[in-house]
Amino acid sequence: MIAVDRFDGPSKVMLGAGAVGVLGLLATFAGLFLDPQASAYGYLFGFCYWLGIAVASIIMVAIFHTAKVKWIIVLRRTMETMGASVVFFAVLIIPILLTVKQLFPWVDAENWVFPGTDGVKYTPVELHHLHHKHPYLNLTFFYIRQAIYFFTWIFVSWRLRSWSLQQDTTGELELTAKKRRFAPGTLPFLALTMTFAAFDWLMTLTPLWFSTIFGVYYFAGSFLAAFCIVTIVTVNAQDKDGYGSLVTAAHYHNLGKLMFAFTAFWAYIAFSQFFLIWIANLPEEAGWYKLRIEGPWLPVSLSLLVGHFLLPFFTLLSRKLKQRPQAMAVAGVYLLVIHAVDMYWLIWPAFSPRAPSFHWSILTAFVGVGGTAVAGAFWLSKGRYTVPVKDPYISESLRYVQP
Repeated sequence: MIAVDRFDGPSKVMLGAGAVGVLGLLATFAGLFLDPQASAYGYLFGFCYWLGIAVASIIMVAIFHTAKVKWIIVLRRTMETMGASVVFFAVLIIPILLTVKQLFPWVDAENWVFPGTDGVKYTPVELHHLHHKHPYLNLTFFYIRQAIYFFTWIFVSWRLRSWSLQQDTTGELELTAKKRRFAPGTLPFLALTMTFAAFDWLMTLTPLWFSTIFGVYYFAGSFLAAFCIVTIVTVNAQDKDGYGSLVTAAHYHNLGKLMFAFTAFWAYIAFSQFFLIWIANLPEEAGWYKLRIEGPWLPVSLSLLVGHFLLPFFTLLSRKLKQRPQAMAVAGVYLLVIHAVDMYWLIWPAFSPRAPSFHWSILTAFVGVGGTAVAGAFWLSKGRYTVPVKDPYISESLRYVQP
């Protein structure tokens, strides 16, 4: 067992995040009465941003157990807590379930008027095409799928975390074996639920458009953001009950390599999706990109090319930078910001097709959902060790050096 205290703070951060979260949510809920459709889109933005990070954390933990990765163990408790925070999103999804008519055209396609247009509605041919999707795009099945998603995420995250916490007390080697047996079987379910959640919440904002790799795109950006948060938390966890002092330059270097890898992976998936749709040039597919690469939305698309790929790609090539914690934290903050731009690019053209715009609910929902999730994660950590102190491989993780 290593010398680290149980986590007992900082309470001010938890209370501050909770207060900001509550105020942000209250402001957004007020917006749902004052300007229902714009606020619904703003809330969807904040919800999908933060939930993607939580689910990506669950998948990370499952992957590392499956691969029997040892160097990551000193960082694992943070990822377990981030994943376990998905339970709060089971409540935070309620506003989306209550505003489906403002968000999703397929709910009432005959009466849907496209936002930001002069009363444009679906044509009879488009309504006919939507009718063929009704077996999937109907409210009853939609609500059932949400229950399946959250049951899967909560069950997997809390099962893996509970075994990890139990091992802090008992030190049983069998608990490590249980996690390694359980994790591989969960990965297909985690991948499928995250993919179909992306379809439900993001792709069906434009229900006649489809992409089979859209879920992977959402996954790639969320995974990158999750590694950024792990890095930022680690840099700042320097208290007596934190684990930051146990993390070495070799660990930061690996985190930097993962951030670099998922920057490239995000770009690969983004280009693959764009290229396949562009080269096929099918009317039902091309319109989604035509809106984003022509006219006022083009600068946002170019900012993603430069800001989400080129700049971080060449920056994270530096070995020295990846071994400097503070520099890695700055890079993490930047990537979280550009990930927000990416989520805006995915969601907001459905509400404001003529040009990029800003509605205050984007900000209030972002801090509301984010503040609530952060406060919830701190609350889950209270009284727990921030490191798996009796994991049989923790000593190897602490002694890790670059090969």
